[in-house]
This record gives sequence, C-alpha cells and structure tokens, in this order.
Amino acid sequence: MRTIAVIPARMGSSRFPGKPLSPLLGRTMLEHVYRRVALSGAIDATYIATCDEEIREAAEGFGAPVIMTSDTHERASDRVAEAVTGLDADLVVMVQGDEPMTRPEMIDAAVEPFRHDDRLGCVNLAHRIGSAADFHDVNTIKVVMDRQGDALYMSRQPVPNLPATVDFAQVHAYKQVCIIPFRRETLVEFTRLPSTPLERLESVDMLRLLEHGHRVKMVETPFNTQAVDTPADLARVAGLMGADPLLGTY
Repeated sequence: MRTIAVIPARMGSSRFPGKPLSPLLGRTMLEHVYRRVALSGAIDATYIATCDEEIREAAEGFGAPVIMTSDTHERASDRVAEAVTGLDADLVVMVQGDEPMTRPEMIDAAVEPFRHDDRLGCVNLAHRIGSAADFHDVNTIKVVMDRQGDALYMSRQPVPNLPATVDFAQVHAYKQVCIIPFRRETLVEFTRLPSTPLERLESVDMLRLLEHGHRVKMVETPFNTQAVDTPADLARVAGLMGADPLLGTY
C-alpha cells in the first residue's frame, strides 16, 4: 500500500499572510512540518503542494519536492487532490502546513486503520482538549464522535454544549488534529462532491464528507499539538517546541 504525504501551503492566509515561511527556531515553519512528516516510517514520499513561487523556492531550498497547483482552491483538500493527480499512491496523507508540532508517530497511527479495513476511506486524528480557553477558541475545530469512534459532527463552536453547572474538567471534549489520510479514491470523490452548507458555514473540510453520508474514522492521539493560525500562535509554538528532542533529529 503505497502511502504519500502532501503538505498544502499558500502565502495568502487571511489571518496570517506569509505564514508558511514564518521563522520558527531557525527554520521556516513549513520546513519543520516537512522534515517531521518525512520522519514517519509509514510514508514513502512527502511533497509540498502550493500555488506560490515564494514557497516553491523556499521548499526546494531545503530539499522538498514541490507540486505547483492552481491558485483558485478554497479548501486544502482540493489542492491536495490536484497535486496527486499524476502520482502513484494508494493512501494520501494531508498534513496542514501550519502544524509544526506534528510527530511521525501521529502519522503512523493515522494510517494504521487502513491496514485493517478495506472499506475505510478517511481518517482524522483527535486529541482531548485540555483547557476551557481552547474549547471556546474558534480556531480549534471540535469533533463529536459516536461510540465506534466515527465523527458525528465538527464545529468551530464549543460542542458538545457545556452547561454553566458543569466543570470543564469533567467533560471529554476533543479537537480535530489536521493529519488526514484519505484512500486515493475517496479523495478524488471528495473533490467531485458538491460543497455543502455546513462545510461553508463552519469552514471545515470534513463536513463535506459527513454531509454526503461518508464515514470519517477518528483516531485519538496522545500528542498535543498547536496549529499556527496567528502570530501569537507562532510565539506559543516556539515556546512549546524549544525543548522538543525531535528537533535534534533533523
């Protein structure tokens, strides 16, 4: 089962322009993501998909293969689907370019369910939310799962509802971690499905699959990561990664 990783990245983030090439502990944020993904033993090849020449030049400078894509994509998954058109792959792991705390063990865990279920089309990682502040942060995508560990819904709003009488520490709330493996045919189908109302309202790619009746398997990870959506997030990540022993391996 040939498995590749694709990291979508673009300069035009509305909340943080130029985000992928922001400096982080001596490298660009994008280089950290690329090198950490490439450490996974489950991955046969890792690519960066972009529509920006600046990113292409920077990525090739640190040795990453780059696939240029259209500049019209609104969803990262659509960019990834275009990027893999001419590539040989059974599984495609999408890793967002703003997840510099990604660990290779996370990718290994996300890919593993495909080895045991031929009908599985898409997996997401989930991590238990550790603070009420993160629970209420609209940049944190919350996920509600059924008893089999499949996603029921994802939202930027705090779900499940937390009554004032309930202490957050007593609630098992989870966030989506943006390491998302697709079976190739599921990714292709995703791009052909019409965009859906909840997907657009929440700005969450996976809702397109859920609204069209597809299964999204969630796998809990013990690793807590911090996505970078703002300059303040980047400063926070720099503090969190400073003592990470994984830095010394690349």
